Amino acid sequence: MRPIVGVIGGGQLARMMIPRAIELGFELRVLAETEGMSASLAATAVGDYTDAATVLEFAHDVDVITFDHEHVPQDVLAALVEAGVAVHPGPAPLAVAQDKILMRQELTRLGLPVPVWASVSNAAELDTFIAENGGRVIVKTPRGGYDGKGVRIVAAASEVADWFEAGNPLLAEELVSFTRELAQLAARSPSGEVALWPLVESIQLDGVCAEVIAPAPRAQASLSEAAAAIARAVAEKLGVTGVLAVELFETTDGELLINELAMRPHNSGHWTMDGAVTSQFEQHVRAVLDLPLGSTAARSPWTVMINVLGGPTSGTIAERYPLALANQPTAKFHEYGKAPRPGRKVGHVNVSGDDLDDVMYRARAAAAFLKD
Repeated sequence: MRPIVGVIGGGQLARMMIPRAIELGFELRVLAETEGMSASLAATAVGDYTDAATVLEFAHDVDVITFDHEHVPQDVLAALVEAGVAVHPGPAPLAVAQDKILMRQELTRLGLPVPVWASVSNAAELDTFIAENGGRVIVKTPRGGYDGKGVRIVAAASEVADWFEAGNPLLAEELVSFTRELAQLAARSPSGEVALWPLVESIQLDGVCAEVIAPAPRAQASLSEAAAAIARAVAEKLGVTGVLAVELFETTDGELLINELAMRPHNSGHWTMDGAVTSQFEQHVRAVLDLPLGSTAARSPWTVMINVLGGPTSGTIAERYPLALANQPTAKFHEYGKAPRPGRKVGHVNVSGDDLDDVMYRARAAAAFLKD
């Protein structure tokens, strides 16, 4: 019988797993949160992923459960494991991805490089941390933040008074002096095989990934090796299975610090769909089924990924395609089936080639056709 992969979450990451599973001859089923989501093509169920009974019903005849996001509660994950369902990544590593304070605690325990940080429970503790770290710091809500949400730069605890009202600790971090943001993508199978893609540079816009350059320009071998070692250590020591993204700061003194972790396919890896021998989505399916991992070699010297943020203010992306495809025939367009909305990720464009300036120009030009 062909393997059946169950994906919890109906977003664009689940959507982009579908063609890879089809090509491999596997069945992919999706538990979507609502009707009409990005992965509706494979949505065999619609329901609440925070309800254990709903999730167990979805999982009862699949070979493995994996995820479009990291928000499934720990009690639901525990119920899956207790029922004998293979869950990748498992509850323990997902707990680290779900809580930024726990993430910092675990990375510190493992001796991996992170910004100076503290868990602060009240205004006095935060003001002390601010005074000890240059007068301005980053404050994050430990759970639920993404794409710049749940993150503030503050000079006084009063600037997050509303967050303290919830009664939960906050994560405070030094304001890192960095030259750029990088990302190291890896995959690990339950048997322990690890594969790593080239280190990439990511360019953020208002806290959202806007562009990715693969490989990262001006990355000396020592920097790439250090990033690979960090990702391998995170994957192996935390027991991550599937795709792992390690978002990094390259500091002004040339060091690397871990910013965030994602235990699923990630925006920084969308370039692999057209620019690598094995895409992150195929690799994730291989990994969670404990199959041999594919080559992560780049197909071209350069690949640039541009996110389509917001989309057109009138009409649809499909209506823009005739001009876009004619103008940029070497571009690869990936649309997520989402209604346009300011700041929303509605698709991305990949372009590969030999000259970075030319590749960047063509990628930006292609993406420009799809948004206003």
